[in-house]
Amino acid sequence: MVSRKRVFDLLRTINSASCQCPAHGYRGNFQVSNATPDKDYAFEIKCSTVRYGLGVTREVGLDLVNLQAKNVCIMTDANLVNLSPVKAVLDSLTKNGINYKVYDKVRVEPTDTSFKDAIKFAKEGSFDSFVAVGGGSVMDTCKAANLYYCDPDADFLDYVNAPVGKGKAVDVQLKPMIAIPTTSGTGSETTGVSIFDYEEIHAKTGISHGALRPILALIDPLHTLTLPEKVSNYAGFDIFCHALESFTAIPYTERGPAPPNPALRPAYQGSNPISDVWARFCLQLLEKYFARAVYRADDLEARSNMHLAATMAGVGIGNAGVHLCHGLAYPIAGNVKSFVPQDYGSSPIIPHGLSVVVTAPAVFRFTGASDPDKHLEAASLLGKDISNKRRDDAGKVLADTILLYMDVMKIENGLSGLGYARDDIPDLVKGALPQKRLLNIAPLPQSEEDLSRLLEDSLTIY
Repeated sequence: MVSRKRVFDLLRTINSASCQCPAHGYRGNFQVSNATPDKDYAFEIKCSTVRYGLGVTREVGLDLVNLQAKNVCIMTDANLVNLSPVKAVLDSLTKNGINYKVYDKVRVEPTDTSFKDAIKFAKEGSFDSFVAVGGGSVMDTCKAANLYYCDPDADFLDYVNAPVGKGKAVDVQLKPMIAIPTTSGTGSETTGVSIFDYEEIHAKTGISHGALRPILALIDPLHTLTLPEKVSNYAGFDIFCHALESFTAIPYTERGPAPPNPALRPAYQGSNPISDVWARFCLQLLEKYFARAVYRADDLEARSNMHLAATMAGVGIGNAGVHLCHGLAYPIAGNVKSFVPQDYGSSPIIPHGLSVVVTAPAVFRFTGASDPDKHLEAASLLGKDISNKRRDDAGKVLADTILLYMDVMKIENGLSGLGYARDDIPDLVKGALPQKRLLNIAPLPQSEEDLSRLLEDSLTIY
């Protein structure tokens, strides 16, 4: 047996002969504290497994066989239940011998009431897995149904984000969920976020925890060919703002406090090098394909790329987060009066993407000073020539770029075009203030007066 001395001598020889370059050779005396820092020092990237391809929906039956599923809850809405996306799912399940029940009462822009109805349906079945077929409303409803099915004794507000609810961490094991998006916007297929209108406060809130994230997202561009023009339009602006907000969010190293346990790190962590990759990718696709996808329904290349952009934006926002556009959008949608958009039925509703983008010009004029270079880069990625633009004008340059897109897409002329007046602003501010999870991700702090000013500046935009 080799003596201990010879072993140590050999290690010293290897050490002295090893690479001394800066990348490998520094062996200084690092001091690592066990104290929790005031601000975070790490980020992590989590998302659903993503499978993308034309016709990939046909594989869902085999995926469920591989999960050993025996009784599946299918969730969709009344508009989709008789269309080709749901038919493709049910055909695949039938072909592979999977038992299922369909819930088709998901409300577009769901409320706590509609969530509870879906939860009741889930609790009445003996489901071992869930499949959501639809837009963000369907996927978010399915996430909530899965959560409360698996924790049947929980009070509804237990898991709802604070300060509206208790913000309880999810410590129950959820059933496997597969998401099949049919719109190109929310990116909910990759996130652990579930959003709804809380009717008591006339504002959106939600549930946010990694356990809600689908285990698999099947991204099938064929489903986008059924999207009406306005749905494609408004959903596209959700991608648009996801990319811009996550790209300009507070850097992850500036968000605090750092969690005492990594399991407590929030889903929305601030901008980081990986989420920035997705944001840049999405902005490039938007510049090339957004208008084509809206105005040419049969342009499969454009709609396929927008479908991919929605998912990639979901990866970005699911880890970096969104900020002021979304924080202000929640009361804008929740306080809807009489606005009835084309292609969305006959009931008053402000579609999510519309509620988000209507304040975007004002928001990015406000945030421009936080990181002028990023704001100018975002404008450039969207097609703006920034070669002679000053850093001091970065917010205005990006805002003007956004306005050009809004004009091309015929977006309504600000909050006044959605039925709001100056007298409504105090109520909208009141609804925005509880959205701390979003407001805290903004790159600049805001007062109530700041929020009020952003809404005032959004009353008319052209």
